[in-house]
Amino acid sequence: MMNLRLLKEIVVQQKTELGKKEKGLERDSLREIEKYLKLPHAVVIIGVRRCGKSTLLTQIMAKHFREDFYYLNFEDERLIQFSATDDFNNLYQVYLELYGKYKTFFFDEIQNIEGWERFVRRMSDSGFKFFITGSNAKLLGRELATHLTGRHLTREIYPFSFTEFLGFNDVTVGKNLEYLTEERAMIKKALFQYIENGGFPEYLKYKEKDVLHRLYSDIIFRDIVVRYGIREVKTFQEIAGFLMSNISNTISYNKLKNVFALGSVNTAKNFTEYLETSFLVFFVNQFSYSKGLQSSSPKKVYCIDTGLRNTVSFRSTPDTGRLVENIVYLELKRRGKEIYYWKGKGEVDFLLKEGLEIRELIQVCWNADDEDTKSREVKALIEAMKEFNFKKNGLIITDDFDSEEISDGKKIIFMPLWKWLLDIKS
Repeated sequence: MMNLRLLKEIVVQQKTELGKKEKGLERDSLREIEKYLKLPHAVVIIGVRRCGKSTLLTQIMAKHFREDFYYLNFEDERLIQFSATDDFNNLYQVYLELYGKYKTFFFDEIQNIEGWERFVRRMSDSGFKFFITGSNAKLLGRELATHLTGRHLTREIYPFSFTEFLGFNDVTVGKNLEYLTEERAMIKKALFQYIENGGFPEYLKYKEKDVLHRLYSDIIFRDIVVRYGIREVKTFQEIAGFLMSNISNTISYNKLKNVFALGSVNTAKNFTEYLETSFLVFFVNQFSYSKGLQSSSPKKVYCIDTGLRNTVSFRSTPDTGRLVENIVYLELKRRGKEIYYWKGKGEVDFLLKEGLEIRELIQVCWNADDEDTKSREVKALIEAMKEFNFKKNGLIITDDFDSEEISDGKKIIFMPLWKWLLDIKS
């Protein structure tokens, strides 16, 4: 049980510092979360460390709650002894004594407190509203499923999208952009900066690589090694580095087991799961109507941010094509798509499914000027379109090639990446 005086000091200090915090660029996610304001459900915001979850909370507070709320960030090391069994009731008592009765709680990085969900459920049932952030999908998911089923709404957020990146850098996207040479050139210049630097707000603000090195270290050690008690720390670090270096490629658990001389395939599965639930990397299944084949086939790996990847991984070439594919993946995630890759004689980078229907087939071909490369990507796309009797147009995302072509009776749209990211229709 925590000392009440210390708990009061933490509450007062955190709320005072919260009032001084910069509100930052208004996130695209804010508009989505505002739809949940009048619902009784707890709002759970999840995502990787330092992607802007806390800033998003301050934007919600400032825009909709003024001072009429309770706030606590559980990352504070002084809360190390905080116990869900004893201290949540004490915390509520402290809030009542200091501020009176409000109906809204904002809790930051709540996954650090085991058993938090019981307090949230009890208070939610009594009419209180909760906004909660967390950076571990597995821990939050398990607790939410156990005690808050049907009582919560989850929103996953990421580092800046390209649209947010432009806003952060005061680059305006005007009407008829594709017809204005100077504006288009400015957007393309910003795109190359985005590919290289990624979208972590703190790094973009200070342009100091140590920010990304520290972030990566915190995810590896604080969020994973310490939390899961990993003993083979060096091997785990090597696996994380291998995955970060091999974005947009396929990997298998057996390959990881053999390359790193792991004791079993289960160790490889566990290590990759830890990395995924901390939002550092993501894995995409090969599409198949057979769940067994989906599970046993190699998976494609992507990372949370190209700037972070470029900072911490080994690169011998610019890797622009793979970085661009990673950016397309992240944008599809932001748009809430169900994502697979497809493999026949050729390979299609992204197959998007909704319910029982295959909705989109997308290739990423950064160098469409190379006829051999372009032909290979088109051929694989047409193969998939025939395989699934796909009636819509195929899409190939390019550097700057903007066109439509009919090939083997199928219509293929070629669209520049900047245009696709900004959702400019042809």
